[in-house]
Amino acid sequence: MSLVGVVVFPGSNCEHDVVRALGALGGRAELVWHAETDLSGVDAIVLPGGFAHGDYLRPGALARFSPVMGAVAAFAEAGGPVLGICNGFQVLTEAGLLPGALQKNRGLTFLCQPATLVVASTHSALTRAAHVGDELVVPINHFSGSYVCDDATYLSLVEHDQIVLRYRDNPNGSRGDIAGIANEAGNVVGLMPHPERALDTLLGSADGRVLLEGFLAAADDAAARADLVAAP
Repeated sequence: MSLVGVVVFPGSNCEHDVVRALGALGGRAELVWHAETDLSGVDAIVLPGGFAHGDYLRPGALARFSPVMGAVAAFAEAGGPVLGICNGFQVLTEAGLLPGALQKNRGLTFLCQPATLVVASTHSALTRAAHVGDELVVPINHFSGSYVCDDATYLSLVEHDQIVLRYRDNPNGSRGDIAGIANEAGNVVGLMPHPERALDTLLGSADGRVLLEGFLAAADDAAARADLVAAP
């Protein structure tokens, strides 16, 4: 069974939610402290939500320099699945693993509410099990969640099918209604909504399941590739 490493920065607060959610879907996950520099034992990585390093300077700006991020960058470069949720998305942009940036919400308002997402692409480790056009209700919980980028970057995102999730009703002013993007290869994904909080209709929605199930499938594929390489 594949293993997902969930990175914990000082100030992370959603790491246990992610571990619990992946376990509920049959996956295996364990916490990885941000000072770790060896990720050789994991098949996928999640950077969870929270306030890494207190969000001093700007969200993700200090976490980008944590020792683990060098290993995360190498893991991503090798094709490993990497997912950044909320603060984790901010860290990925600050680290240059995803383009663009996250700024304060339109109206300078903290948002904690359900959001309807439209699947815009299945060319990613997160959306591979969904279908283009699917509408998923997944909660948001952020103050700096408005995605911004310059015109050239936006056109490149569109051209290379990197916009994976859009808001149906844009809550925060994100350019192009963007809720989540991937790198060109599709193995690195960031999104502001929290799929780990949408696994049970009794709690409002189970629409996060299809996203995390896709990510677990990507982890399994990575584990299978590693086994082939290691085989005599």
